[in-house]
Amino acid sequence: MNQALSVTQKQLYDFLLNVAPVRPVFIWGAPGIGKSSIVESFAEELGMECVSLLGSQLAPEDIIGVPQIENGYSVFCPPKNIARTEPFCLFLDELNACSHEVQKAFYSLIHEQRIGEYRLPEGSIVIGAGNRAQDSAIVKPMSSALINRMVHVQLRASHRDWLEWAYDHSIHPHVIEYIQLRADHLWSEPPKTEEPFSTPRSWHMLSDCLYGYGENASDQDIDMIARGCLSPHHANQFKGFIKQVNSRFDLAKIINGEMKWPSEPGERDLLYFMAQSFRAQLLKELPDDKQGLRDSQQQLSFRAKDLLKDLASISLEIAQMVVSEQKGEVLPAWFMLEVIRDLPRLALKKDGKS
Repeated sequence: MNQALSVTQKQLYDFLLNVAPVRPVFIWGAPGIGKSSIVESFAEELGMECVSLLGSQLAPEDIIGVPQIENGYSVFCPPKNIARTEPFCLFLDELNACSHEVQKAFYSLIHEQRIGEYRLPEGSIVIGAGNRAQDSAIVKPMSSALINRMVHVQLRASHRDWLEWAYDHSIHPHVIEYIQLRADHLWSEPPKTEEPFSTPRSWHMLSDCLYGYGENASDQDIDMIARGCLSPHHANQFKGFIKQVNSRFDLAKIINGEMKWPSEPGERDLLYFMAQSFRAQLLKELPDDKQGLRDSQQQLSFRAKDLLKDLASISLEIAQMVVSEQKGEVLPAWFMLEVIRDLPRLALKKDGKS
């Protein structure tokens, strides 16, 4: 399911507070964006125990129980982790990864909070979650009968919500500072190949690894753990960021004319990171309409052309990267016209054709 509307982590929390007590909810979302942790925090906030069942590891009897003879009749005994006396939050994780037989076993539990003759304690909450088919995750088609028993919501990653969470949970300062600079790197589409990719969960893992190494991490160590947690592009950028942190270079000073681009051959990954950060700042600061330019934005546009000229003298390819379209994002048309007029070399493609 790919709904047109989606919610952030904070919005999901409010949604659960209002909807989950009255109807079962199913949370759709990509791997690693915090579905499970939000449900656990939600249950904790309500003072409820959160009981998690992993759909991909269940058989039907794990839900409906096993039969037992009582007074000549067969009675199904519900599993101990579900049969409780106090209200609780039942979290059905990876619900859309279980078999159709298991899905059918959930029908009455989700809709009526009942397993055979046993009913969940009054006030209990049922929440399901699962990945999407387009995320290359292990999922199975969810039956229409099961879909129709829940209220559906789709979660998306929000860098603002995640940064607020990160401050409260002592995420490594380098990770927090990087995501502040490159919010678009918090999450990336899961690749079709078997390789790491960036999610809030993988940035958390990277934070733990950085703490594990402490102050003794070498450039090679940073490169290794970043590539083990993040998408290749983000890993290279993070490595460049760490080099910037450990060096004298500062993008704000370069823009203000107090410092020049790093130009040594061994500083290419640092140069690439700073050029990408420069591009991100131009996308953020320059308006689409030139008529709306403020004085500070006008000064930035003038300075940007000088910086692009200096950057091209070091690496034409990296300078062209700054002004090229990336993932559908382009610099304002009026600015690009000025670049083409004043810096025609940057308008040439790598094969030399305009």
